Amino acid sequence: MNRRKRTRNASAGFTMMEMLCTVAILMVLTAFGVPQMLSTIDTFKLNSAATAASWAIQTTRYQALMKGYPYQLTFNSANNTFQVTSEPGGTASFSNVGGAVSISSTPVVISANAQLQFKGNGSVSAVVAGSQSFTISYKNRTKTIAVSNYGSVTVQ
Repeated sequence: MNRRKRTRNASAGFTMMEMLCTVAILMVLTAFGVPQMLSTIDTFKLNSAATAASWAIQTTRYQALMKGYPYQLTFNSANNTFQVTSEPGGTASFSNVGGAVSISSTPVVISANAQLQFKGNGSVSAVVAGSQSFTISYKNRTKTIAVSNYGSVTVQ
């Protein structure tokens, strides 16, 4: 009887071969999953930067509508920031509203400087010709942001 107990205990658990097979399968699954996960994170980072740019455009237009005087929004491609400026009634030039804001904490690239002017009636115009659309890139992924003359923002 004592002998039977020892053989039962000796065969309990996993063999070394079973453990190695399990670890090998987990390594293969991880090797397939990690690149997909990193790709998804990169897409989220780009979408976040595009959303921030879209938000900046929409809120600057809203401010121009609410205050009734012109605002400008400048996207700077050199340091990936945007700056809001306003021209209250009676002033002859635009002045900064706060400081420059980074479009993203990740190193995204804005294709070119873009400067949009928002009138108190809601219309939008490009201060620099062709700057009503621009692209934001991150690790070979690109989003194009276009603004219509009446303030509609399209992200593609």
